[in-house]
Amino acid sequence: MPPTVKVGTILIEEWPLMARVLGLESEPYSGNWSVVKALDSFALDRKIHAAGWNFFFMAAEVKVMFFGALGAKKIQNALKRILGKVRQQHFNGLEVTGIVAKRFLGVPYAIVSAHSRHIQQSCCLDGAPRDGGPSATQSGPEVERVLQSGE
Repeated sequence: MPPTVKVGTILIEEWPLMARVLGLESEPYSGNWSVVKALDSFALDRKIHAAGWNFFFMAAEVKVMFFGALGAKKIQNALKRILGKVRQQHFNGLEVTGIVAKRFLGVPYAIVSAHSRHIQQSCCLDGAPRDGGPSATQSGPEVERVLQSGE
């Protein structure tokens, strides 16, 4: 059973050595995405900065709506839809910023919203590469090369 998601939950895309480099504890959620355990975004930001890395927040909010009452499975499906929407941006994190239940003419529905986040060493956000492929600062192999060379 996937971990419970609530407002403030941070999901990170797993890549080799992430836990070792940043000392993060995470729990598998969906595919190669995991939920960061026991840290909110501020505590995670401090931990990442202490390791000499940067944690970016993207201003653009992504929202998904579904009909029916709130439930763990429906929220998980909504987050899968959000992850599908932000996949082409090549960012490695996502912060859940809203889970709101509403009614319209007696019909229950909910809106799940999130912001992309990105963890990288460089202080300049590279964002999505222009050629469509992943950039070196966004992939695990570059981190492995830096760690092995002792830079």
